[in-house]
Amino acid sequence: MIRIAVDAMGGDHAPDEIVRGAAAASLALTDVELILVGDARQIDRLLREERHEAERIRVEHASQAIAMDEKPAEALAAKPDASLLVAARLVARGDADALVSAGNTGAAVLACSRHFHLIAGVRRAALAAVYPTEIRRGDKEDPFSLILDVGATLDVTAEDLVSFALMGAAYATRISKNPRPRVALLSNGTEAGKGPKEIVRAHELLLAHTGLNFVGNVEGVDIPRGTADVVVCSGFTGNIVVKMLEGVSETVMRLARYAYKEKLVWRIALGMLSGGIGRLKALTDWQEYGGAPLLGFDRLFIKAHGRSRSRAVENAIKVAAKAVRSGLHDDIRKRVAEFEARRST
Repeated sequence: MIRIAVDAMGGDHAPDEIVRGAAAASLALTDVELILVGDARQIDRLLREERHEAERIRVEHASQAIAMDEKPAEALAAKPDASLLVAARLVARGDADALVSAGNTGAAVLACSRHFHLIAGVRRAALAAVYPTEIRRGDKEDPFSLILDVGATLDVTAEDLVSFALMGAAYATRISKNPRPRVALLSNGTEAGKGPKEIVRAHELLLAHTGLNFVGNVEGVDIPRGTADVVVCSGFTGNIVVKMLEGVSETVMRLARYAYKEKLVWRIALGMLSGGIGRLKALTDWQEYGGAPLLGFDRLFIKAHGRSRSRAVENAIKVAAKAVRSGLHDDIRKRVAEFEARRST
């Protein structure tokens, strides 16, 4: 039985939507036990209102919660019994196989760094994010590509970027069922010598010492096109990119609503395009994929969007279960070890 600790108090709509999502997941996943961590009284009340599989859910009380706008280090120090910390400790001890949270991202990354250990050969962890592209990939025609890092490691070395590439390729292979994902470095030009020195050096290492399907450098314009299945960059750059991508998709939908209200001819045109717009909305809906991983640690953490409602939470739990089943960490260890061996010869 896979055990997943869920931070029931993390997120803009916690605990209500988190508990609803977990209740739905308990009905859908027959091989998973969920540990809901947080205020036991609130969680029990919410569970009584939701259809769920009681044998696959248990509650772990935590008397404190970290707000979305709190400073991570200060919050962790002031709230040792916070639901996020209690859940992370459950995973660190081996009482759970994975952690899922929609809470404060900085606090979650810091909690993991304090309680989990880095995989041998990995110097820095990378927080990944998924984004929609025009291209489908893998057995299930997954429309999402992966970008990492998006905020866990702001300053990176060439070796860090190589580790991110190896980990991202493992995730794409195991989760998206893409047997040979195309991996690229994000730079300001597609030429091999373009970009800061760490990108130039990482380009050399990826070509010489990995068996990845490395397609070289890509520019920002290539990201939504799906030129690469895994895009690698520093956490500073990646954080800017994913926020821009999210903003663009939301702006497109707002502009469509504005156009609908303004003129009859636009309403007619939008009516004709309604099917396509509906597909666009589904494609860019982050609730469909639920969450993305923090890679590099020996324990699994799936970060759900802070605005997650029940459907996104349910999907984040499903992603966590899939990652555990797939042997993701063993694959990452193998890839990193192979890179180190090739480099030393």
